[in-house]
Amino acid sequence: MTTQDTTTPGTAGDNTSIVTAAFAALTETGDVDAVGRVLSDGFVHHRPDGLSRTKAEWLAAVRGSLEHIAGMEVELVHLLASDDHVMLHSRRRLPAGPEITVVDIMRFEDGRIAEAWELIEPTAEAPAHLTWWA
Repeated sequence: MTTQDTTTPGTAGDNTSIVTAAFAALTETGDVDAVGRVLSDGFVHHRPDGLSRTKAEWLAAVRGSLEHIAGMEVELVHLLASDDHVMLHSRRRLPAGPEITVVDIMRFEDGRIAEAWELIEPTAEAPAHLTWWA
């Protein structure tokens, strides 16, 4: 995983450190438990498809995807923090698959991720999506 500027002073900086460490553990070694430890018990996952909403559902979905994402390269494009929110923008590539662009927005509460929003788009399809309002 490659990263760019990830330092922000104060609580936001602590939150970016938590996200960076958990995300690195997940993408580099498949350590789902590293992510589970930083999620609050009442964690809510928001995604357009609504397939995984609770902490248990989301962690199960991540565990189930590990086989399919083996060898994935991750480029961290932006990691931004403000107060209790952290936004992670990344590009991810599978050895035999398309590149995807992912935006994760996380809200922290009491030092843990309480909510996350995730948007995924195949990078090659982005130009077609720019005309949806036409």
